[in-house]
Amino acid sequence: MRNLRPILIHPDPRLKKMAEPVARVTPEIEAMAADMLATMYDAPGIGLAAPQIGVAWRLFVMDATRDPEAEPRPLVLLNPEVTWTSDEQNTYEEGCLSIPDQYAEVTRPKQVGMRWLGLDGKTHEEDFDGLWATCAQHELDHLNGVLFIDHLSMVKRQMITRKMVKLKREKARA
Repeated sequence: MRNLRPILIHPDPRLKKMAEPVARVTPEIEAMAADMLATMYDAPGIGLAAPQIGVAWRLFVMDATRDPEAEPRPLVLLNPEVTWTSDEQNTYEEGCLSIPDQYAEVTRPKQVGMRWLGLDGKTHEEDFDGLWATCAQHELDHLNGVLFIDHLSMVKRQMITRKMVKLKREKARA
């Protein structure tokens, strides 16, 4: 059984730090990736980056399969990088496991090419489209210390941050 990891809630300074590259695939990385997938599915979410569980490594997991009838497609991306983005944009109402119950429209490239190291130690490349592309870009932002609310106006960002401060205070009292 995998360990569910606690997810950091914004504002937390660890969410704003640049993550470090993963040197190589180790049993520790494999175990953490499995824990992250279990945590993401349990939340439930479609993506989770290592900084969201307090680990400053360039690693995220995702599965943007929305259809409950479809086979899950969990991906683990180590040291991911964007190789290209489409000119065409897409706007999705994004949410984040580190910013619970808050959603806002964010516009990003509709398609994105990514290259990453897999748990098999090999380099992988894939083009993502639609929700998969949005999720990949959202999670990559986490590795660079960027939250989806950083794409919003200052007023909206401050409003959401105040709600998260209040939520954290309430949880601390509980």
